[in-house]
Amino acid sequence: MLSRVLIANRGEIALRIIRACRELGIESVIAYSEADAGAPYIQYADHAICIGPGAAAESYLNIPRIISAAEVTNADAIHPGYGFLAENAHFAEVCRGCRIEFVGPSPEAMARLGDKVSCKALARSSKVPVFPGSDGAITEEEEALEVAQKIGYPVIVKASAGGGGRGMRIAQNEAALKAGLKAASQEAQAAFGNGAVYIEKFLEHARHVEVQVIGDKHGNAVHLYERDCSVQRRHQKLIEEATGPGIDSKKRDDVCKAAARLIKSAKYAGAATVEFLMDHKQNFYLLEVNTRVQVEHPITEMVTGVDIVGTGLKVAGGDPLPFKQREIKVNGHAMECRINAEDPTRNFAPSAGTIERFETPGGLGVRLDTHCVPGYRVPPNYDSMIGKLIVHAEDREACMRRMARALDEFHIGPIKTTIPLHRELMENESFRKGGVDIHFLERLLKS
Repeated sequence: MLSRVLIANRGEIALRIIRACRELGIESVIAYSEADAGAPYIQYADHAICIGPGAAAESYLNIPRIISAAEVTNADAIHPGYGFLAENAHFAEVCRGCRIEFVGPSPEAMARLGDKVSCKALARSSKVPVFPGSDGAITEEEEALEVAQKIGYPVIVKASAGGGGRGMRIAQNEAALKAGLKAASQEAQAAFGNGAVYIEKFLEHARHVEVQVIGDKHGNAVHLYERDCSVQRRHQKLIEEATGPGIDSKKRDDVCKAAARLIKSAKYAGAATVEFLMDHKQNFYLLEVNTRVQVEHPITEMVTGVDIVGTGLKVAGGDPLPFKQREIKVNGHAMECRINAEDPTRNFAPSAGTIERFETPGGLGVRLDTHCVPGYRVPPNYDSMIGKLIVHAEDREACMRRMARALDEFHIGPIKTTIPLHRELMENESFRKGGVDIHFLERLLKS
């Protein structure tokens, strides 16, 4: 078991990891930036150390400073949370070179799955369905046009090392593909330091279904069933559900087993999410693998009873998974609404500032993962998410009613948040019927 873990992250995920460490008897060290100095969650860690200015490049993304902080505080492991350096294989390699345990996959497994081209090749060998498209990175425009002609338009250009919608372009025709190929490569190079792109067939009306998987260092991999994350804006998820509404039991079994098979083939230890797009016939195709704990992991915890963060810490310490696949059962339905400091009425403009009113919901089946309290100042330096409202009930209908009630009780001000939008969505007929796709919210906002 690990003895002291440095948490190289901030906000609600940092607090979540602190709590998991406390329950396992592991000391926690919170690494914070000057912009987060004085944040309430810092006091819950056993130790705290400032790693630099508010700019992420000088603090949460600064590998030498984070390694130095771990060495100075005698931490034997680093937990990257999500975002920042969580999916940086070089950082995982540096940790290993410094004899500091990285709470997550090995650099080799991360590189294998994090790069979409190599991940796609591994998926094919593991008999996991993939989209038709280029076999590897596209280097010439002529090659791109040949692939698109073969698989048919529309196609999508994707960054090999990308994520979050960056380095991605949809092309309905040859002219759009020529323009999108160059733009996607340039954006990928700027965002990820890797301009490699590839091409796949694009599904215009698809659901985003992902499978939570966790593996250990002993060759085991277990899935914790799937989530539906189709309600999203600009490839950023807003509402997630576990399990996916209306998915046929045979399809559910197939997609979950495929995800576990892929993670096991990669010799992966830690939490991972295998993401798929699903068409109207519930055929599924690999989208990407997130080699870290996901923002939406709490809804899976609610329906399975598995502590994903705690299990990840145990796995990093060398323990085998404490459960077998046959022991994982689904109980009820769970839903998560991401509470962002944004104004939906002003095209989701950021709304940083001091929170004066912070009245939180409660009651049976309600969980709030947040680092905010009255008087907390939301800094403009980082992602706008300030909390996650999670509810659990016996079925989806009861879950939506509970979420609506919890949203009615949730008041934050004077900053603007996404709470009113979530409340509106709980009454939307298409959402209530579970008939949404990844473009549902964008269509709704335009109407």
